[in-house]
Amino acid sequence: MRIVRINARKAALIALCSGAPLAAQPAETPAPDEADEIIVTGRASRLYRANEISSGKLPADPLASPLVINVITEQLIADQGARDAQDLYRNIPGVSFFSYAGVTARGFRQEEIFYDGLRGDPYAGFSVPQLFNIERVEFLKGPAGMLYGPGAPGGLFNYITRKPTDRFFARVSGSLGNRDRYGGSAEINAPLGAGFAARAGVFFEDQDSFRVNAGSQTFIADGGLRYDFGPAQLTLQANHYDQDLAANRLRGIPADNDGNFLTTIRWNHNEPGDFLNLRSDVLQARLEAQPVQGVTFDATLRYNDALETQNYHEPQGLFDSDGDGVLDATIREFRDQARNQETWSFGTNLVWTAELGANVRNRVLVGYDRYTADFVFDSRQLRGRNRVTPGLPDPLSLFDPQYGQSDPATYNLPAMTRTLTGQRREGFYVLDEITVGPVIGVIGMRHDRFRDRSGTTSFSGSDETLRAGLVYRVTPEISLFGQYAQSFEPQAIASQNPLAGGPFAPTSGDIFEGGVRTGLWGGRLQSTLAVYQIRRRNILQADPRGDPGGDGVNDFVAFGEVTSKGFELDLAADITPDWVTTLAYAYNDTRITETLGTTPPTNSVGDRFANAPRHKLGFWTRYQFREPGIAIAFGGDHVSEQLSLDGQRVRPYMVFDASLIWERGPWRALVRVDNLFDKTYAASGFITRSGHFPGEPRTVFLEVTHRW
Repeated sequence: MRIVRINARKAALIALCSGAPLAAQPAETPAPDEADEIIVTGRASRLYRANEISSGKLPADPLASPLVINVITEQLIADQGARDAQDLYRNIPGVSFFSYAGVTARGFRQEEIFYDGLRGDPYAGFSVPQLFNIERVEFLKGPAGMLYGPGAPGGLFNYITRKPTDRFFARVSGSLGNRDRYGGSAEINAPLGAGFAARAGVFFEDQDSFRVNAGSQTFIADGGLRYDFGPAQLTLQANHYDQDLAANRLRGIPADNDGNFLTTIRWNHNEPGDFLNLRSDVLQARLEAQPVQGVTFDATLRYNDALETQNYHEPQGLFDSDGDGVLDATIREFRDQARNQETWSFGTNLVWTAELGANVRNRVLVGYDRYTADFVFDSRQLRGRNRVTPGLPDPLSLFDPQYGQSDPATYNLPAMTRTLTGQRREGFYVLDEITVGPVIGVIGMRHDRFRDRSGTTSFSGSDETLRAGLVYRVTPEISLFGQYAQSFEPQAIASQNPLAGGPFAPTSGDIFEGGVRTGLWGGRLQSTLAVYQIRRRNILQADPRGDPGGDGVNDFVAFGEVTSKGFELDLAADITPDWVTTLAYAYNDTRITETLGTTPPTNSVGDRFANAPRHKLGFWTRYQFREPGIAIAFGGDHVSEQLSLDGQRVRPYMVFDASLIWERGPWRALVRVDNLFDKTYAASGFITRSGHFPGEPRTVFLEVTHRW
């Protein structure tokens, strides 16, 4: 019998390249004269490439799909030391930071976030999704109405959570960094026998912010149980999120019209006692089955209960405090807020697959999803003046801020007001995919019903969306694709007042897109080149006639069109067995193409849109030195000039990051440096009184991990 000897380090390399856990390493090493040694030729292979995409509801090889879906793999997240969603945008062409968890996607502001294909984001309000219990992140580009219901036409995030598997795996990690950063995490996954498997994990991290008074403390507890009973699998998951952000909610730094900050980026408009705290709990159950040959079925139920509480001082207007002509202070408004959300999501899919001939295959998807959300918003606020006034919030200097002198306990606060709102979303859809030789055709339709409620006001409606796509496999490694898809968004409930001209039909969107994909060199080079045009119509604007009905309420009219055009290049390549790289470039031009010439659409600035850069470039490259087990990685992120919501310039920027990774046997150490050259820049703009959002200065941290 031939015995193959693989030392611990090489076993680790094979496991990581194949996706197997490190527990697969052999327990003993035979003597050299009893074995033939296998030489592991590379560490980098397949680290950043995705062999399957799932956010299109029908799992597919990227080369066989007309959808454009960017996948951020678990290994890329680990190598970049990513902690939250904002750390990932460099890897996605056409996606850039807007504010908090919101992004600009292909020119449009986008905030749709899904977990395992369902609504129910546990990060309520102004918190940013963390990545500890995330296996991978998929971003579906363009209108996704037929697949996911109401949403913006730029795309949506789908976070795929970690679930129990039938292989043993365990690890513990500890981290230290600048700004008093420290933390740790632990995870274990184990088969329990009799068809059961379980996983559990905890994460904690504490860090001061570069903004004075501010900091963050995050705790996540994650658990799951899977039961495989032959024809079906049942997976149960529970997650708890606890995040305390000191001296938040953080707004920006005031800037001039040329994009220069008026004061240091350490400045904070909040008092030391201000806070933003989040408590969120998620329960999820998923059933997967194959009742008969060629038929698969899944059903997922997700529940989320989240409470976000905030006390903060909102900037309300710059002024000249000493008459020298220089804006040097801001009026502040104290806000006391609590947001509670309770959501239920349910989704089910049935897929029938049949071979209809020698080179003919058909897949039919039938699905249904439902989402209900109830929101309770308690709030009160009190605005100060441009001078110290008893019982009111003090103004704050930009250059010599005196914290701790304005105490909310002394404010003459009004009583809390409560707003109750709710959403109901329900959709039925069918999608057919037929493959005839090298040609793959997809066509689908969805019917949605929705109901929104605010106080005693409610509005309901329905809409239909379509999707059609075509793929031609020129060779097994090259495919051409094209698609047409639609989206819709119900108008805000506040705009449906009949006295203001309502009710109004939803805003609609559609896309025409085409491109080429490759999986060259045996799949070592994955690339997508896409060209698209997105149109967004039926946008509410103020009626230029004011109040034509004479009912005392100014009217709206649903009119207008915004067009987004662009192209994107995305690639992940194993240049050599030890060298891997990714590249993400996007060009976008989003403009108002039809308007009444009066009140412009939301987020528009002239004929352009806020925080919609024309050029965006991100790259990441990693080289593995085999013998010492060391890898070096380097990346960059460029965003071209933007405009804030008030039309102020947001300067272009380019920042660089680096990682040093050491792996030997069960040990892994990562040294991560963000903003390597400590560049001062604005990531995006907002409004004049609250300024531009500053980018993170240089941060350094060390993370050490042991695996079993």
